[in-house]
Amino acid sequence: MNGNLFKTSKWSPLPLRVALVLFVTIFGVYICYICMNQITVERTTLFAAEKAESHCEIHDLSPEEIPFVHFPQPKTYNRGECSCTPVRFFVILSMQRSGSGWFETLLNSHPNISSNGEIFSIRERRDNVSSILRTIDTVYALDWFSSAAKNECVAAVGFKWMLNQGVLQHPKEILDYFNLNGVSVIFLFRRNLLRRLISVLANDYDRHAKQLNGTHKSHVHSKEEAEILARFKPTINIALLLSNLGHVEKTITDCLQLFSSTRHIILYYEDIINKHNDLSHVQEFLGVPKRKLVSRQVKIHTRPPSAQVMNWENVFKMLNGTKYERFLHYTDYNS
Repeated sequence: MNGNLFKTSKWSPLPLRVALVLFVTIFGVYICYICMNQITVERTTLFAAEKAESHCEIHDLSPEEIPFVHFPQPKTYNRGECSCTPVRFFVILSMQRSGSGWFETLLNSHPNISSNGEIFSIRERRDNVSSILRTIDTVYALDWFSSAAKNECVAAVGFKWMLNQGVLQHPKEILDYFNLNGVSVIFLFRRNLLRRLISVLANDYDRHAKQLNGTHKSHVHSKEEAEILARFKPTINIALLLSNLGHVEKTITDCLQLFSSTRHIILYYEDIINKHNDLSHVQEFLGVPKRKLVSRQVKIHTRPPSAQVMNWENVFKMLNGTKYERFLHYTDYNS
């Protein structure tokens, strides 16, 4: 009898392992896809349920307005007689030293607007997309506690979000959230990026120098304090000046493009200072009654750039003849 008949054939487990790995990978991708769709469906369902369960009349609103009107039901208190006051969600997308702090105090002087500040300045809140969206949910549910919270009868609620605090790291997820939940975007930037740079450098200096009785202040409420801070003249790094301006310019352009599909308004600090009707447009955009908006903040750097920079001659030579030449002559303030 042939002994070969009784020999066990050699079998390699490699093909089975490859098949198993492929199956697990495909199955994992499928599960992720299902989960993402489920999250979207859940958010859509919650959004629809919010309006369905509110029992509030929305007949006075145009069809275009309805996706941007909400009736939040906070967990921490009852809105009472204001439960049917429609609330609009907004976010201010801006950069440091672009007038956003001053602008936010203007908004918060309105009895029906609540802007909750720079909530993502705390790193833990922007660790990942989940923590970001969870934080935003709390704000729009009217469960966020801050000095700006007006709670019951607020008609527009939002916050300030700096571009270096996670919003540009997760643009797709955040854009989807904004569009799905009817969030209106306020873009706020400066036209004169050189003046912004001067303000950034001066603020960084005071962070360490603490010129006001040993205290660092990014914003002040008296002319005396403003004058003290304005005395410091930063020296601008000429070698990095063009690249710095270019980087900031590109960041702004990228932001405008990424969130162009949202309901939005574009504002510039200089225009708000010189054109007071811009504040009327903002109130109209947020759907609140028009009021005179006021701020106690006092502007710090009101002099021409030439009087605020230590090495102005070098700065002038570097920018003169470039596309940034306009920053040398452009003034924020009408005389």
